[in-house]
Parts: sequence; structure tokens; C-alpha cells
Amino acid sequence: MDTLTAPRHLRLHASDNVVVAVDSFQAGQKIEGVTVADRVPRGHKLASRVIAEGEPVRKFGQIIGSASKLIEPGQWVHEHNLNYSDFVREADAGHAPHGSGLLPLPQRATFEGFRRANGRAGTRNYIGVLTSVNCSASVARFIAEAVRKSGLLDEYPTIDGIIPLVHGGGCAMDTNGEGYEVLKRTQWGYATNPNIGAVLMVGLGCEAFQIGRWKETYNIVENDTFRSLTIQEVGGTRKTMEAGVAAVRDMLPVAANVRRETIPASELMLALQCGGSDGYSGITANPALGAAVDLLVKHGGTAILSETPEIYGAEHLLIERASNPQAVERLQSIIAWWEDYTARNKMEMNNNPSPGNKAGGLTTILEKSLGAVAKSGTSPLEAVYGYAEPVTSHGLVFMDTPGYDPVSATGQVAGGANVLAFTTGRGSAYGCKPTPSIKLATNTPMYNQMIEDMDINCGDILDGVSIEAKGQEIFERVLKVASGAPSKSEQLGYGDAEFVPWQIGATM
Repeated sequence: MDTLTAPRHLRLHASDNVVVAVDSFQAGQKIEGVTVADRVPRGHKLASRVIAEGEPVRKFGQIIGSASKLIEPGQWVHEHNLNYSDFVREADAGHAPHGSGLLPLPQRATFEGFRRANGRAGTRNYIGVLTSVNCSASVARFIAEAVRKSGLLDEYPTIDGIIPLVHGGGCAMDTNGEGYEVLKRTQWGYATNPNIGAVLMVGLGCEAFQIGRWKETYNIVENDTFRSLTIQEVGGTRKTMEAGVAAVRDMLPVAANVRRETIPASELMLALQCGGSDGYSGITANPALGAAVDLLVKHGGTAILSETPEIYGAEHLLIERASNPQAVERLQSIIAWWEDYTARNKMEMNNNPSPGNKAGGLTTILEKSLGAVAKSGTSPLEAVYGYAEPVTSHGLVFMDTPGYDPVSATGQVAGGANVLAFTTGRGSAYGCKPTPSIKLATNTPMYNQMIEDMDINCGDILDGVSIEAKGQEIFERVLKVASGAPSKSEQLGYGDAEFVPWQIGATM
């Protein structure tokens, strides 16, 4: 085929007034009978007909903004002529079939995981060193490093490692406020995540986030898999390090006393993330991950869609699939909270697309959100949760989180996620402990460029591989990684710096 006259492109819906460049377009080329006016980078949009000033621009059959000036056929459509514009979302709420499509029990998939004493299933077995406050972060790191260097872990092959889960908050905060409650839930969620075998909590002693109060809230008692220390009470840095190493040494035999066993895939809780998105995200990797989600749901499992700013403008597509009015009401209230939250911080929801997103072909948050929602597949929305709330429903659920990947994933892991799938178009460098992260590339050039970081190439969808086949490949990789196969980010050692609780409210 003569690429000067027929470059690869996609029309995603019959009602669209733009097409997407699979490969870059050059001036003079012909696209569906329209002459390209200027170079259009791959992943970006080209007007396929006249779009009047103020007229909605449509992609995926949905509104992604409006023309800021007259756009002629063949012109590049991006920031210079496309503006964010609000519109009335219309959805027939709450009529999705509830729990439909489950496979018979004998046909459901399994994985090899760790069965915990409380009945939950883990995919990894880590020792976590949590911190109540930033002031104890260094000591937590010192303890984890001392344990690693001591050779203690070599004696326990079922232990995947020790993680210092440190953060920048814990003091100068309202101890009765929303920020405190979020941090409290997040810490508890990590302490009880099924991928954690034992926990050491380290504090300073005088901080706002008091370990004693936290323990009382959740009825936590010191035992064979939970210990706590405060630097001021123990007597300083060195003594706390020594006491911390001793505590880990005591907990290791109990934490290591587990073996992988066959567990139904219904006990997998898959966190869904996208970062460094591009113009291909909503065409390849995200719909493919959505197909994998539909498979997981059919096998009885759970998938957590998040990143509220990155479903904004597409929330009506989730509402249409909600199985109950409670989910609709909570999602709508969360959207309203975010509109107020950004307004009082002198921001707007369209601030979300990053420079990298825009360079990759995404222009407005509406366009980005339509692609992001594709990660959820077509399954009914069963429930909506607040940040770091424990997820108890099966099927597709939503958790309110920011769009910033480490903060969002931290909430999902605190909610109970035991495996994570992360789509990226620009090439996000991300990993997660204690929950393994599987990276899905949206396009082949980036996959080849960053092959040591990417687990699966979804760019071959543009070459004819079906969404369904790629979804099956992703589902099978999820089962394999859940059974202990390392993901690329695990092989590279990612995950020690990705614990980032959402800090809400004033720093006092």
C-alpha cells in the first residue's frame, strides 16, 4: 500500500468527526478522501469534516470538547483548536444486570496463592515496616536495610522481602479531620493486605498520628505477626534499629510458615491503573484490560477502577452499568466533591492531562477519561468505595482516588488489591509492593524501547490482534503473576518508594 496516499488510521465511531493517526500523517496525504493539511503526530486526531467554532468534537462517539475556532477537514485537532467544554451527561442509571455471566464453578480458573489465617488469599508474602509519621521514616528504612544485610531472609524462602512503607505525613494535621481518617484507613489496609505476612509499625512518639490510638481503633494487639515501636520510648535511633531487627527476627518464622496452594480466581482483587497515557490508550491497552476484567468477573473475581479525575466526563458510562442506585448516588456525590475540591484550590478538572499525555495525543480530560473508563470492560458496576476503604464486593467496583498513580494505587492496595495491572503509552516507570504490578504497553514502538519494563505489548492490536485475544493474554498473565511469576517491575526492584497515602486537608 502506498503510505503517501493511505496511511493507517482509525475511525472509532460512525458519528466521530475526527480520525486517529495510527502512524503519523504528512501534509498532502489522503485520509478517507480528505487531504491532510499539516503533519499529524501518531496517536493524534485529524478533522474528517468541517467542525464549526463551538461545535462538539466527537471521538469514541462521545464529546471530548468543542472547537475553539473553525476547523477545516484535514487539519490537526489538538490544543490550538480544541477546548474543554462541559456538557450534560445523560445516563439511564442503575439498570445493569446484577452479577450476570458467572461461569459454573468447575469452569472457573485458579491460581497458586497464600491462604491466610483469616481466609483471605495473598499473591506475595512480605514483611512490612510501616511508619506513623515522616519522622520515623529513616529508622524504618534503616531497619529494613539491616534485615536485608543480615542474611536473615535467606533462611526463609517463602518470604518475598521486607518493605519500608514510609510516607511524608502523620503530624501537623487535624487529628479529628478527614486527612487523619484517610491515613488511618490506609495504614490499616496495608497492615491487613493479604500480601503482607507480618508488620512492624515504627513511630517517633510525639506525632499527631499516635500508634496507640490507631491500635485501639482496630483492636490491634501485639502478637506473632504484629509489633510496634516508638523511637522516643525505646531510646533513640540505634536502639530502635536493634529492637526493630529483633522484632522482625521473632516474626519471621510465623510469617514464613505458609505454602502456595490452589485458590479460586474469584479471590483475586485486581487494581486497574493507567499512567503516561497517550492517544492509543483508549484504543489498545485499556480496552484489552477491560476484556481481561470481564473475564475475571466471569470467574468471580474483583476489579477496582479508580482515579476519579480520570473518569470525569465519562462517569455516565459507568452509571449506565450500575447494578444498584446506591452505587449511582455515591459516584455522583464523589464527582460533585471533586468539582468543589478543584474549585476551592483554584484548579479545574481539565488541568489533569499532563504534558506527556498531550504530547501523546490526548487533548482534554474528557478524551482521557473516555479511554480510561475502557479499562473497566463492560461488567456491571457493583459498588463505589471511598479512598482506602476495604473492598468487600465481587465484580467491578470503583474507588475514589486522585489520578496521580502512586497515590491512587496506594488506596487500591489498602482496599485489598492483591495484584495490579497498569497500562501506559508514554512508558511509566512504576512498580508496587506488596502488590505485583503488570505493565501493559499501548503501542509497539514504546514497548520495544522499554521492553525491560513492559510485561505485555498491546500495540499489536493495531496490527490485527483482537481485543478479546489480548484480554485473554492479560488474564492469563494475571493468573501467572498471582501464582508467583515475577513481573518486570519486580525484576527491576520497584516498589519500595511507591507507598504514597493521599494527604487531604491543611498542613498545620
